[in-house]
Amino acid sequence: MTTQNQTEPSPRQDNPQAAARPAANARRRSLAVLGLAAALAAAGWGAYYYTVARFHEDTDDAYVNGNLVQITPQVTGTVIAVNADDTQIVKAGEPLVSLDAADARVALANAEAVLGQTVRQVSALYVNNGVLAATIAQREADLARARDDLRRRTEVSESGAVAAEDVAHARDAVKTAAAALETARQQLAANRALTDQASVSSHPSVQAAAARVRDAYLANARNSLPAPVAGYVARRSVQVGQRVAPGNPLMAIVPLDGVWIDANFKEVQLKNIRIGQPVALHADLYGSGVTYHGKVVGFSAGTGSAFSALPAQNATGNWIKVVQRLPVRIALDAAELRAHPLQIGLSMQVDVDTRNAGGSHLAPAADGAGTGYRTVYKTDVFERYGAEADGEIARIVARNSGSNGNSGGSGPGAQATQAARPAKPGAGV
Repeated sequence: MTTQNQTEPSPRQDNPQAAARPAANARRRSLAVLGLAAALAAAGWGAYYYTVARFHEDTDDAYVNGNLVQITPQVTGTVIAVNADDTQIVKAGEPLVSLDAADARVALANAEAVLGQTVRQVSALYVNNGVLAATIAQREADLARARDDLRRRTEVSESGAVAAEDVAHARDAVKTAAAALETARQQLAANRALTDQASVSSHPSVQAAAARVRDAYLANARNSLPAPVAGYVARRSVQVGQRVAPGNPLMAIVPLDGVWIDANFKEVQLKNIRIGQPVALHADLYGSGVTYHGKVVGFSAGTGSAFSALPAQNATGNWIKVVQRLPVRIALDAAELRAHPLQIGLSMQVDVDTRNAGGSHLAPAADGAGTGYRTVYKTDVFERYGAEADGEIARIVARNSGSNGNSGGSGPGAQATQAARPAKPGAGV
């Protein structure tokens, strides 16, 4: 007896469509979920774009920029000292380079001596006014006496007591005394023409000599080159013993407390950027953990290619359109800059919030109403040279015109220099 095993057919083998239906349903569910996710993502992105993204313009083509204050001599000389080197910080007014001042000191001493001599000569003119006034009084007395003599001789000449020759001599004496009086009066007028409406210090001759002293003093003082601003030394090229001339760059000072950001936006990004809009920035140096806050303060007057040494000539040859970039200046918060200093040339990530579109593309002109502003850079480290020169001139004038304490100060030059006092002692003249 033979037994035969028979396998019953399954429902899936009998109906292939029923077997494929669960897989199709799974694919449809996956596609539906994927479509729903894509729709939600698109809706989320759309909401984000219309509420946030469309109000922001960003670029990574941004770099730190700042002032490079060149240190250049104003006089010719030989360097005898260099007091700072690259990477070192200096204060405003601190001497950086010293030049040999031997020749300048000799010229200054000569100018001071000439000024002292001129003051004495001019002071003598004022003294001569009194001398000539006394001479006039003497000549008037001589003339009065000669007239009296002539009158007495004339009265007795008719009686024969006085010879006619004596009368003639008396008459000549009157003429001589009158001429002498007139000469003295003219001499006083000439001397007063040299002294009227001027004191010793304001006399033209003294002013000319004082100008030469001031010039020599400034030339001597300029043998020391101070730092115009506080900052870090860079690009030092000067060496001890080097012969330098006016205008030669010796080093540069970089004030890192006043740096800014130049962000180079594409021209298609500039439509909504305005002056005054807030900016968030990140430096590659510190990473995303440090955020700087600034604001847009201005746009460059031209693109980088327009200001390049060899600007593009698009009117010649084959032309290929290149999207241009325009530098936008961004000012940084001073407190954040002090907390995290930035060096010139570092890369930055810039994000401008363009929600406030009330500003302008171009900065308004500065006026008295305060509707515009203009950055002003200045230094006062050189002003003391002029003050010291004026003080030295006043001291020389006072010493040589008899107006100092040792000579009583009652002469005509006493009022010349009472308001001026030397800023520092100079050479005795």
